[in-house]
Amino acid sequence: MSSAARKIRLLMLLRRNGVNSTDVLRAMELIPREVFVPPTFHDQAYEDTALPIGHGQTISQPMVVGLMTQALHLNDRLKVLEIGTGSGYQAAVLAKMARRVYTIERHRPLLAEAESRFQALRLHNITARHADGMRGWPQAAPFERILVTAGGGMDPPPDLMDQLAVGGIMVIPLGPDRRSLHVVRLRKTEAGVEREQLWPVRFVPLLPEVPAEPGAAVSTGGMPGTMPPALIPPDFSDVIHQRA
Repeated sequence: MSSAARKIRLLMLLRRNGVNSTDVLRAMELIPREVFVPPTFHDQAYEDTALPIGHGQTISQPMVVGLMTQALHLNDRLKVLEIGTGSGYQAAVLAKMARRVYTIERHRPLLAEAESRFQALRLHNITARHADGMRGWPQAAPFERILVTAGGGMDPPPDLMDQLAVGGIMVIPLGPDRRSLHVVRLRKTEAGVEREQLWPVRFVPLLPEVPAEPGAAVSTGGMPGTMPPALIPPDFSDVIHQRA
């Protein structure tokens, strides 16, 4: 089966399983997922599965990317902040739908590789930086949308909420521990914050620090060998989501 045929098959699978936004499906059609995985895995790029990308990380399962992107309710007038660049695939999909994407990554090697992919794909509306995602990007705030791909405790980081525009949406995993998390959609209003629980998930913690040196060991919140994040939408078997 050709790469184009595998991509069509994947998009049909996503549509059947809840990714019903034409804009989201079109964005995922336009972004070549094989660019974001090592050559060894090119033949699996359009399987609905997470794949290793090196540095102990993986590219997210396409269904997870589709569902979380859909939850943001994007349009081409919006400025988006993504916490956790990973391979860059999620940011690339966002860039096809939003006016501007700002993305933060705590692993320098992953960030450098992602930036190279953005340049190769001429995705000039993405700006990336190495920083502490919990602190957001105050210089570029406010953001109409914020997407977080790591567990954020019971409540979102205050700095991120401060940087979310009134009327904006944040999609983030929240809960008391990594085994009791849900993807939550937060809407910031003049009166406060509206909270909508979407799907049960398992995520590694949103860590508050960045490595001091490139290639430095990364803490997993005291859980060495912890499995990367997993998203479990309703009516699906376990969906492995490890990094964007």
